[in-house]
Amino acid sequence: MRTFVAGQEAHGDTEFAELALGIDVDLFRGPLEFETDDDRTAREDVAREALRDMFDLAQTGDEIAGWDALYADALTRTVPFLRAARGYLPGTGEAA
Repeated sequence: MRTFVAGQEAHGDTEFAELALGIDVDLFRGPLEFETDDDRTAREDVAREALRDMFDLAQTGDEIAGWDALYADALTRTVPFLRAARGYLPGTGEAA
């Protein structure tokens, strides 16, 4: 079975969410795999610009852009579980 959103075919759950929401989750959250410092800096610069544009659209009355901006802003404050777990060393936390 094929899934279409706004006339575009979605190939997988992530692409479906991106098409439905209009937001590239990896742009705001960061990729789940390794990312160099230069790549992260470039991605964050683009994300800030896109977020600024969404907030500007929201100020002109675009309610969808406003909700997208809030969601994208929240994504910038998340740490993907796999990236966080990669640096985890047992017995090194506060309770240790």
